[in-house]
Amino acid sequence: MAPKTAKKAIRDALANLSKDNFHRFCEELLDRREEPRVNRNMVEGKNYLDVGNVLVDTFNEAKAPGVVVELLIEIGCSNDADKLAQETTKSSSSDTVRPSAGETGAEGDCAGEHFVDKHFAELVARVSEIASILDELLNKKVMTQGMYDEISVIPTNSAKMRKLYSGPLKAAGRDGKDVFYKLLEKYEKYLMDELKKNK
Repeated sequence: MAPKTAKKAIRDALANLSKDNFHRFCEELLDRREEPRVNRNMVEGKNYLDVGNVLVDTFNEAKAPGVVVELLIEIGCSNDADKLAQETTKSSSSDTVRPSAGETGAEGDCAGEHFVDKHFAELVARVSEIASILDELLNKKVMTQGMYDEISVIPTNSAKMRKLYSGPLKAAGRDGKDVFYKLLEKYEKYLMDELKKNK
């Protein structure tokens, strides 16, 4: 069977939500603070097919699944989030990615996308040793003490990962992601081995 496209996997995940959870999902999407933002008129009164299209058009095929996984976790639908993460990780080789010039090596794939960007959804859903990773990121000056304190008090690992990704790792760029990658290999060996096989 051919792997699902990101758009189809997202539509299927949204179709599986109850009416209330779909409404909560749309509200969380509108409440996102990171760019790009989604305007209310783009999702209000729309069905799961329309919202799926908006997500892919706004975030692109490579990034949209990670955003949807984040939001599903946020509304308490972690089983749906896990399923989507697995489906889109399996099919990621057929997804469109945005190559960056000069990005090669162990941490990037052949198209130039960094490993931690490519596997963002799985990492958010599954990294458990976040406290140790945060300690080392602070020690290695990838993040400030203020940001460390802010992330440390966040209650769930997945929310900590999202904040880490949208804050310090985004600011530190490729070098920061390279450090993060090495720490994942140190603290999340089995997860990393699995993700490398799916590369």
